[in-house]
Amino acid sequence: MGINENVVRAGAAWTAVAATVPYLTLKLLWLTGHPVGVDDPGAMDRLWLLNLLTFGMDAIAVALALAFVRPWGRRAPAGLVAFPMWVATGLLGTILVALPLYLLSLLVLGPEPADPEDKGLGGWVFLVVYGGFAVQGLALLTAFALYARRRWAGLLRERIGDLPGSPTLTVQRVLACVAALLAAGVAAGRAYWALGGTAGLPQVMAEDRNRGVAVMNGVTAVMAVAAVAALLVLVFRIRPGRRLLVPLLVVWTAAGSLFGWGGWQLVAFGATTTRVTELRMAVPGLTPLVQTAQVVAAVLVLAVGAIALTERGGLRPAAAVESRG
Repeated sequence: MGINENVVRAGAAWTAVAATVPYLTLKLLWLTGHPVGVDDPGAMDRLWLLNLLTFGMDAIAVALALAFVRPWGRRAPAGLVAFPMWVATGLLGTILVALPLYLLSLLVLGPEPADPEDKGLGGWVFLVVYGGFAVQGLALLTAFALYARRRWAGLLRERIGDLPGSPTLTVQRVLACVAALLAAGVAAGRAYWALGGTAGLPQVMAEDRNRGVAVMNGVTAVMAVAAVAALLVLVFRIRPGRRLLVPLLVVWTAAGSLFGWGGWQLVAFGATTTRVTELRMAVPGLTPLVQTAQVVAAVLVLAVGAIALTERGGLRPAAAVESRG
């Protein structure tokens, strides 16, 4: 590996750390009773738990960035790095896709009409938060790609046909098909809501629809289709001469998006004590069901990947012993 790659990886990792500073600072101010940029100061008291959770999530991103450049990061158990990075890839990767689409909608369609009764966050907060997420996402994903290339180079060079035969391949295929059915339902529901449909939405959410929510629904629908399509390519060994890297990246990012955003929406729904209370008093609609289906589909994808990688890891030492014998 050339020195330039080390420099790029270190620069990307430290850029990711720097990009978390504005967000962590803002969250720390809110947690300590300083509602900077908030039109309704009392809302921060009701959102204390969510602010604490999001502060912790960004702090984990800092730890991941450090793991990609510090010696202890190479020695850390693979799962301890891979699982939080899978979630981070899903969360940040979705923002990197959705944010340009949302900004494009503003450019083409103009800004949405403001609600004079909506006491939310100042406009500059959106720029600080999502601008930071965009920089953080690009930097962290770059650092991780170079880290993965160094730690798991053998896997990334393989082709689909190189995947070993597996005694659990039938189980993997069944799990993948169940995930595909769930993801198809998620994609249909999210696409319907993205196109303006309101059936299945709680009344308050139907009334408060905006372009940003529509874009996120559309992106989630695409992620649902992409995750299971790439997984089916892998478990059914479609086009065995194809490089493993592309479907692996797709399933990694898209399934992480389903898990990260579906899980976050479920947690936020349960932890928020302001408007969510109104939602619970109304008919909850299908949103919790769709969010749960997202998470379950992603967990099934994760299970298939964990089984396959565990078996692959077990076969490599065995093959090495046989070759020496």
